[in-house]
Amino acid sequence: MAAQNNKNDAITGRDVDFAQWYTDVCRKAELMDYSSVKGFINYLPYSYAIWEEIQAFLNKKFKAAGAENVYLPMVIPSSLFNKEKEHIEGFAPETLVATIGGGQELADPLIIRPTSEVLFSDMYKRLVSSYRDLPKCYNQWCSVVRWEKTTRPFLRGSEFLWQEGHCLFETEEEARKNALDILEAYDALGRDLLAIPFVKGIKTEKEKFAGAVATYSIEALMHDGKALQSGTTHYLGQGFADAFGIRFLGRQNAQEIPHQTSWGVSTRLLGAIIMVHGDDNGLVLPPYVAPIQVVIVPIRQDAEGVLEKAKEIESKLDAMGIRVKLDDSARTPGWKFAQWEMKGVPLRIEVGPRDLANNSVTLVKRVNGEKKTAPIEEIEASIPSVLAEIHQDMYNKAKAHLDANVTEVHNVEELKAVLEKGGYAKMMWCGDEGCENKVKEITAGGTARCMPFDEEPFGDVCPICGKKATRVVYFAKAY
Repeated sequence: MAAQNNKNDAITGRDVDFAQWYTDVCRKAELMDYSSVKGFINYLPYSYAIWEEIQAFLNKKFKAAGAENVYLPMVIPSSLFNKEKEHIEGFAPETLVATIGGGQELADPLIIRPTSEVLFSDMYKRLVSSYRDLPKCYNQWCSVVRWEKTTRPFLRGSEFLWQEGHCLFETEEEARKNALDILEAYDALGRDLLAIPFVKGIKTEKEKFAGAVATYSIEALMHDGKALQSGTTHYLGQGFADAFGIRFLGRQNAQEIPHQTSWGVSTRLLGAIIMVHGDDNGLVLPPYVAPIQVVIVPIRQDAEGVLEKAKEIESKLDAMGIRVKLDDSARTPGWKFAQWEMKGVPLRIEVGPRDLANNSVTLVKRVNGEKKTAPIEEIEASIPSVLAEIHQDMYNKAKAHLDANVTEVHNVEELKAVLEKGGYAKMMWCGDEGCENKVKEITAGGTARCMPFDEEPFGDVCPICGKKATRVVYFAKAY
């Protein structure tokens, strides 16, 4: 019981104060530390290890789609940044600008990148001259700076880590396919690594990326009913390429303008993992993204054979490629249980004298606390399937939460009620931006998250204006 009280004292309850619960988990699970500069954080080893697993998963997907990794400078000359008018208008309020270099005032101030469309476009105009040079598809893993007024660890920061892909294609068809292919890769990331079901679709004109022709997104639903935009892909058309003078000699021996895409996910995904899966005892990590998949806790480790057997199990699991840790510290088992539950380790193996007497171990799932015994000789065969079960259980739980919080609305009163409670309001929409603005006003912040693909219309009237409606759109309050 003492261990249980220790856990509950450590963090605020989710349903007591969700924002404070989130901050408590970030700090006490040792995911981050606040920097000396407001709005910036230090990513501690545990959170960065999660990010590395995300990188490894996506790198395989990107390379399969023909992308190559590069790295471009972190600064953009102001004169270059200003070339794409719509783009600069979208990012100007958030830019951090360096005006002095080497003690001298810069004639052309340098913008710390908020995104790199202009840098890639400037580079591509030198690398591309013929259709034979296409497609050109590069991705970089880096950080960007956006001077946010209100910040929250991982979700919204003045600096965050991300990947950004930028590609050029000969045709619009190829470019649009790339944007949708990468969206599918992001969806697979949620399903197969993060155990998070995404709603995916196209953004409205109001919500699309500055300078894009079309923006597609994956949206996750948090425990508190708010949405989190978790990744986007963009068909940029020919606007950036035209503005930066990118031309290629086409198959008909005439100069043409390439079609461009960009796409990215960020460390917002860490926030999604915390808020979708976490509970009152701390983190609950999906097994395939967890830095430690299995923790072994010896019970009475001074008893004969206990520590030796624990080390033997650790060695076998490690040889299988499972990320395993043996906690043979001097702490009590109760303290260890609480600590590793706080850090969200998916599976705990308990080894004690009683277990050894029965030639078995005790397995404890973090997601639901389920305990079962397993013969020691079957550990190597059983652990992968147990981890797979945990992943599927976590995905199913998150999917049930999502499904239970998508509600059709047919009038303004229903819309307001859903967004007040939390969740997605599934609404027929006329396509008028004025109605989007009205929704935000009457719901105190609700926005169009996306228009999901293949949604069947369930009416033909927009509840906001009463005009003909043709599209299904999901509205929600969002982080």
